Amino acid sequence: MNYFDHSLSDIHEQLVKKEITSEDLTKETLSNIHEVDNDINAFITIDDEGALAKAKKADEKGIDADNLLSGMPVAIKDNLVTKGLKTTAASKILENFKPIYTATAVEKLEALNAVNVGKTNMDEFAMGGSTENSAFKITHNPWDTTKVPGGSSGGSAASVAAGEVLVALGSDTGGSIRQPASFNGVVGMKPTYGRVSRWGLIAFGSSLDQIGPITRNVADNATVLNAISGHDTHDMTSSTKDVPDFTSTLNSGVKGLRIGIPKEFMAAGINDDVKKVVLDAAETYKKLGATVEEVSLPHTKYGVAAYYIISSSEASSNLQRFDGIRYGHRSQDAKNLEELYVKSRSEGFGDEVKRRIMLGTFSLSAGFYDAYFKKAAQVRTLMINDFTNAFKDFDLILAPTAPTPAYGIGEDVSDPMTMYMNDVLTLPVNLAGLPGMSIPAGFSNGLPVGVQLIGRPYDELTIYQAGNAFEQSTDFHKQTPKMGGNN
Repeated sequence: MNYFDHSLSDIHEQLVKKEITSEDLTKETLSNIHEVDNDINAFITIDDEGALAKAKKADEKGIDADNLLSGMPVAIKDNLVTKGLKTTAASKILENFKPIYTATAVEKLEALNAVNVGKTNMDEFAMGGSTENSAFKITHNPWDTTKVPGGSSGGSAASVAAGEVLVALGSDTGGSIRQPASFNGVVGMKPTYGRVSRWGLIAFGSSLDQIGPITRNVADNATVLNAISGHDTHDMTSSTKDVPDFTSTLNSGVKGLRIGIPKEFMAAGINDDVKKVVLDAAETYKKLGATVEEVSLPHTKYGVAAYYIISSSEASSNLQRFDGIRYGHRSQDAKNLEELYVKSRSEGFGDEVKRRIMLGTFSLSAGFYDAYFKKAAQVRTLMINDFTNAFKDFDLILAPTAPTPAYGIGEDVSDPMTMYMNDVLTLPVNLAGLPGMSIPAGFSNGLPVGVQLIGRPYDELTIYQAGNAFEQSTDFHKQTPKMGGNN
């Protein structure tokens, strides 16, 4: 059972008509994962026993005809805690950690009888853009297994692209849903900050992190966001705004919509094929009745510096809890308390995590706070103002998701600055707390290229509307990988 030619609605129809049971579907899904994942490494943990038990329960309860996720297998990024099921954040420090509660977003899916088949690989603590920083394995891009799947939600994106599941949850701190969605030719939505509860998401950058869905098409993505959105009393940063039905305007088209392309996002350093894909997408939107013009976001050039200071500072604070005492890895040869802290963290954290903790701690230290963290926070405000001004004239912003298609495994991982620059097009959305979605829009030498649609705060509706209009006019989302390469 692979999901290449399926959507939530057609599998759901089979479940409702009892042409297949959730248990059968889950068995076939797990069988395919075990067969395919040897080449892809999308999963850290595959929960055969737990998934089949949940599927059986869904069948006993009866498939809900009005709920597309009823009895449906899904995958969860391994930084979302799941009660009793190992959650590692791809770090040795949490190698055998079994949480005592479940993240709200996952709980909401399970309340709709979705079946969690396992936890997907990622960059350790979501720090990275290639899923090469996992402590356990490197995930491969299904389109070409010598290429990275992007990150940090590379496992989630690869699991959908490889036809292992139709739905996976990821998290996005600086592009970690959208960039892997682009590299894998799937749809990835980073909702407005606060739209989805972060309760149970292992924190990286608390003012930037947001959970979102990765799917094969726009309609399925909107369905999943419906399921996981809403206020949560456990998370005081979650929004109390009403959640609209994100599928309600999918077929409204884009006639009369004003779309801006930021000139700063099309500057030097952006691959020529990627630029062409964006300009072709702009032409498609024009043919569909939208107005497309250039817009300026002048402070974009400061984004990478501001983002890495802010996110690393927040990571430095958030990762203090991993001390070798309460949970997680504990060094066996520490002779006193200070040694226990130092050795547990030295043994448990990988190089990239240590790098960001040091950068963040330095940025927050006495004598440097004003020069670095405070300055970065001020730049963030200027970037928010850029978007606010742009949205006075435009309904949406259209831009490349990543500067290049997927690059080779091992190509950039030893050069942190190059890796950081790969986030230049996605991180402004996180700094401004905006919604952004990457959709498949073309190819470069057989590798998928995505474009991102960026909207006003809490205006995911318009993003989905425009994304669906593009999807209906093209067939990029229907393309599937010849597993391993030669696409």
